[in-house]
Amino acid sequence: MDTSLKAPIAPQPAKARLADASAGLKNLHQLIQLRWIAVVGQLLTIEATHYSLGMHLPLQPMLAIVGGMVLFNLACLLRWRARKPVHEVELFIGLLVDVAALTAQLYLSGGISNPFVFLYLLQIAVGAMLLRGGYIVCIVVATSACVALLAKFSIPLPLAPNLHEGLASPYVMGLLVCFLLNAILVVIFITRINHNLRRRDARLAAVRQRAAEEEHIVRMGLLASGAAHELGTPLATLAVILGDWKHMPALVRDPSLKEDIAEMEAQVQRCKSIVSGILLTAGETRGEHSSQTTVRAFLDTLVQEWRSTRSVDTFLYDNQVDENTAMVADTTLEQMVFNVLDNARDASPHWVRLEASRDGDTLHIVVTDRGPGFTPEVLSHIGVPYQSTKGRPGGGLGLFLSMNVARTLGGSLSAENRVDGGAKVTITLSLPDISLPETEKNHPHGH
Repeated sequence: MDTSLKAPIAPQPAKARLADASAGLKNLHQLIQLRWIAVVGQLLTIEATHYSLGMHLPLQPMLAIVGGMVLFNLACLLRWRARKPVHEVELFIGLLVDVAALTAQLYLSGGISNPFVFLYLLQIAVGAMLLRGGYIVCIVVATSACVALLAKFSIPLPLAPNLHEGLASPYVMGLLVCFLLNAILVVIFITRINHNLRRRDARLAAVRQRAAEEEHIVRMGLLASGAAHELGTPLATLAVILGDWKHMPALVRDPSLKEDIAEMEAQVQRCKSIVSGILLTAGETRGEHSSQTTVRAFLDTLVQEWRSTRSVDTFLYDNQVDENTAMVADTTLEQMVFNVLDNARDASPHWVRLEASRDGDTLHIVVTDRGPGFTPEVLSHIGVPYQSTKGRPGGGLGLFLSMNVARTLGGSLSAENRVDGGAKVTITLSLPDISLPETEKNHPHGH
């Protein structure tokens, strides 16, 4: 395993803040929509009460409050379109403005005797979903204080409770409308807000999982670098011993032993190259030693190197990418494909296939084999370390590393079982993400 496969660790707190910011923007949008409904509802209620029921209301100040809500909501809409992170205090202030507007309207229309006083419950319910800690306590205290003040201070409204009249009573009709509004808006908007919060929590969980995986990769890289230092001396000793054996008369006269020694030398040299690659790439980030090439040339060279160092009875290679598709070649990309090919060869020593194709700006590298395929447990945990069908300690790291590399490069890795037997692993990469920027193409040496 070559631990040059390593993903640069992104600042996880920044990712968590992005998840919170996305949820904040969506929740702000929900409040804006709720406020538009409140504006329309207030206008309809004023019209029905003043004109249809003949109850005289102070129209000028009540319409002024509605106009203020419209202006405030337009400001919130501009704030939302700026797409900047929304902090909890902004949602808290928006809810306080809504509570203040509702209190002013109730003060002008009967105070606590107005059946729409129960709309405060909607404000508390929304606040309970959006806010945490002291903010929601402040909303509860503010609404309770407003109800208490309205019980003492308000402009009377000629609206008798007369509950005995049933639906013929305007007060009962107001209570019914208020109940329906609360029920419908709570179901619609609380469900939406809860969905936004669940998505945020899912993103945060994914960020924490990614942080754990990247920390695991870093630990593996440190262990591999240490192991590479330790392996250098014994490999050099083996190379010297094999060199001496090549010149021993008793061994030179035996063709089979001579062939075995040559094969051993080749394998020791390969081990030394792997160790050197680990040491050279330790601490290296993508692009430090990258070279501009094409996808076809990169894959042709990669396949040639893999076939020369691995034994497989039948290896099919189908490169359908055109000659001019540019990309960056580096150790990380090479080792990612090597890991997938090695897994396929281990599962199916007699037959492996690699196919490359391009779909727009997307590169697909598909590796298939005729082995036993993945078990359901492994398929459900693809990308989790130490999930392997090989039954040996430390297995299952190849796909884990490859998946993290693909994800770091803006791509993905998926695995599935073939209908006619065997497994298929698909690496999907975005070509713009594995190409040098224009400035680097034009000035490869930074001049």
